[in-house]
Amino acid sequence: SNEEGKKGRITVGQLADLIVPDRDYFACPEAEIADTTSDLTLVGGKIVYGKGDFAPFDTAPPPPAMPDWSPVRTFGGYGAWGDANGTGNAHMHRQAAAACGCAHACHVHGHDHATAWSAKLPISDLKSFWGALGCACWAV
Repeated sequence: SNEEGKKGRITVGQLADLIVPDRDYFACPEAEIADTTSDLTLVGGKIVYGKGDFAPFDTAPPPPAMPDWSPVRTFGGYGAWGDANGTGNAHMHRQAAAACGCAHACHVHGHDHATAWSAKLPISDLKSFWGALGCACWAV
């Protein structure tokens, strides 16, 4: 980091980049490791994030995710976990509707034609009487 003499040890006068995790990484079940978050984050010796007992030390909101095109900025995290209102999903549905190329939505499936085409039900045989429940998805 070209900061020799400033970092590398926990001692007075040295900068610290560290986190305090919300659980004991070595003692928690393996399935919970992916859900581990930071209760306290220090970068360059300064507190940049704190929650819980450390919240009073966190004086600024976290900066937006980088890079600018990051899905985290649009969807609130991997799998849209940070999107409590589902607006990220609405955005994906609008994109899918625009990409399907049809003039209007099917009254049964909306713009989700792929679900109708790939359904593993008796309706999956589009040539049978019940194919896609009689909708117009086959015409798209």
